[in-house]
Amino acid sequence: MSEVTDLPNLKSGKTIQIHQFADVSPLAEIEEGVVIGSGTFIGPNVHIGAHTSIGSNVVIEGKVDIGSGNKIFPGACIGLEPQDLKYKGAETQVLIGNRNTIREYVTINRATYEGEKTIIGDDNLLMAYCHLGHNCELKNGVVMSNSVQVAGHVIVEDRAVIGGCLGIHQFVHIGYLAMVGGMTRVDRDIPPFCLAEGHPGRLRGLNRVGIRRSGLDADNPEEFRELQEIWNLLFKSDCVISKGLLLARSKKLMSSADKLCSFLEASIQKNRRGPMPLFNNK
Repeated sequence: MSEVTDLPNLKSGKTIQIHQFADVSPLAEIEEGVVIGSGTFIGPNVHIGAHTSIGSNVVIEGKVDIGSGNKIFPGACIGLEPQDLKYKGAETQVLIGNRNTIREYVTINRATYEGEKTIIGDDNLLMAYCHLGHNCELKNGVVMSNSVQVAGHVIVEDRAVIGGCLGIHQFVHIGYLAMVGGMTRVDRDIPPFCLAEGHPGRLRGLNRVGIRRSGLDADNPEEFRELQEIWNLLFKSDCVISKGLLLARSKKLMSSADKLCSFLEASIQKNRRGPMPLFNNK
């Protein structure tokens, strides 16, 4: 590993370390404190934010913007063409925020059509061998265990936890603070605060572990009780979900219950099948 000062787009040559066997385009924009390992390839349309660490044999090409404080482990491939037959060479992008950890052999594809983006927010952990397909959006604080395969156009909201060795169908939406058990088949939306698992995937109840860790039940017990009541109305009463939503909306809801209802309303509107059903739901 050596300091490099002869590339024109280095922000501060004194603090940047690029291994002598790395291949870094002189057109790439690299900020201070970046470390790049042996055998890594960085293309000309790449921006790497300050204090990001990139391991050996990583490939970053295409239009890619990576924020600061990220850790990218050996073998990761970021910004390559989407695995989509509709892709015809359009200029698309990958945006990655700050303080993400991208483990070994993770693949993140850019989007399909002109001007579109695959987006990763801040403070996410993608464990080894995860794949994030074109046009996906991971928000903040998401944890994906090993070998999660995410198809195109998937949205994963803040603080969701995805178990290992599973596939997520295209256009699925996974809500805030949801948890998905390992090896679950995820082919329908998973509402916020919910726990899902199985093959096919089914809702098992509220994600009580995640809710406890978030502090919702301790800090706002009334809000948590209302969330549980609305969840029971929607999924465990004799009402179908559409009628349960009407009953829930007949009163002013606090933030968590309102988030749950809004998610379900949007899920039903976009897809006749609606969200993932409850286990043994009649």
